[in-house]
Amino acid sequence: MNRIGFLFPGQGAQYVGMGKDIFEQSPAGRKVYETADSLLGYSISKICFEGPESELTRTLYAQTAIFVTSMAAFEAFREKNPGIQPALTAGLSLGEFTALTVAESISFEDALRLIKVRAESMEEAASQNPGAMASVLGLEIEKCREVARESGCEIANLNTPEQTVLSGSRESIERACPIAEAKGAKRVIPLKVGGAFHSSLMRPAQEKLENALKSTTIHAPKCLFIPNVTAQKVMEPDTIRDLLAKQLTSSVQWVMTLAAVKSEGIHTCVEMGPGKVLKGLVKKCQPEIKVFNVGAMSDLAQEDALRAISNP
Repeated sequence: MNRIGFLFPGQGAQYVGMGKDIFEQSPAGRKVYETADSLLGYSISKICFEGPESELTRTLYAQTAIFVTSMAAFEAFREKNPGIQPALTAGLSLGEFTALTVAESISFEDALRLIKVRAESMEEAASQNPGAMASVLGLEIEKCREVARESGCEIANLNTPEQTVLSGSRESIERACPIAEAKGAKRVIPLKVGGAFHSSLMRPAQEKLENALKSTTIHAPKCLFIPNVTAQKVMEPDTIRDLLAKQLTSSVQWVMTLAAVKSEGIHTCVEMGPGKVLKGLVKKCQPEIKVFNVGAMSDLAQEDALRAISNP
């Protein structure tokens, strides 16, 4: 049997209307939204399906919406494909919480609670310590590290060998952009984000998430789990707890994460949730890994192909 990895997106994947067809056509997917609405005390499903976009893009709602929609997509997928089980899970930033929920390391209820704390504390930290982020394209990682050192910003995401995201104070990002261009970057794109995520400016948020994690029951994952901070498989609950908090102020090592996925013998992955960002990153980092996307009911038409792949 071919071993399949499941990948889960992070903030930025959201769009108005996401998951609506899952809610309407999948009983298992609908239950995820209904459970989330009940636990949250407001309708995250309505925000997903109807917006407005200005509300959906807020850190608090975006993170919750992406997690819930990704879980709904997973349950809809599992409803149609009960024989396919993940051999490995990984998620980009926020997506780690989804990955751990699917791996049965964290309960859905606890993940939802932790994400609320995470998002609220990130918004608060961003308000206290205003910052910015920029995506650098076409510049190798070591050159980007030089840019960070010279400008005073930090590496937030290592997405592909030629796409790195910088994070820091607004002034440091303003300094970084021309430095990156001078070093040969093809493009430097300021990002429309609410703060300097994955940088030391998120330290207050990290501390609050650490406190919330102390009272959270975490089990050993039932499949392999690759975290962003180390990009090395981890199964110990205390280590997972520590890394979930550290992630807020650490670089997302996505290039190394995908290398670890490949080294574990995973040749097929399913990107589970809204958007197709991760599919694109896999193609650039590990093009030999075959990737399917499941973010809508129409994507479940791939089930026959997936069955054939999982049982060659």
